Amino acid sequence: MDNSCATYQLTELQPSWVSPTRTALCIIDVQVDFASPEGLLGQFGLDMSPLQPALNKCLELVESARKAGVPVYFIGLKTSAKDDSPAWRERMTRQGKDAEIESAICREGTSGMDFYKILPEPTDPVIYKGRYSAFYDTQFNQKLKTNNINTLVFCGITTECCVESTVRDAFHHDYHTIVAPDACAAYETDVHNASLYTMASSFALLSNTHNICEMWEK
Repeated sequence: MDNSCATYQLTELQPSWVSPTRTALCIIDVQVDFASPEGLLGQFGLDMSPLQPALNKCLELVESARKAGVPVYFIGLKTSAKDDSPAWRERMTRQGKDAEIESAICREGTSGMDFYKILPEPTDPVIYKGRYSAFYDTQFNQKLKTNNINTLVFCGITTECCVESTVRDAFHHDYHTIVAPDACAAYETDVHNASLYTMASSFALLSNTHNICEMWEK
């Protein structure tokens, strides 16, 4: 399959599908090491410019959610040497990479794990994860259940990794899952599009930021 040809279908939402009483917005991994030119991946030479339009859309979603009374869950990666995945490190080594350097992203206590540009307010729930999915070894699911949330709207970075991993797990936990394609980004456009195609095929509805905000404003 040529991923550059992957296309995905947007779904026109209904207001009841994203009711503020049972919906949460999840903004994933918009952190210095992932999104800032001064962060670790920026220092490695990754071009951060493809992310900026999506980050602007993330901000639109956050502002709209807050106006509508939709809770905003900030989800971020927090790593430490003692909790590093042995399988992940071995995978890096087998790929010929330096596992020590590759594991240094979003290290606990460094500025790299700080949220970037879009910051949580004191009342916003913050979930730190040590793996790709926000559901793995966190209190995320329990907090959602406690607050009677059954619908999750996703935005953030990167589309094919932590966004998709969390969307898949959310679907398997029986949440209604909605992804905003224009508020997600990857470092490569074809990878971003292929991931959206996969999620739309099996795990989520896709709807752009304007449509989601419009539903919350009704």
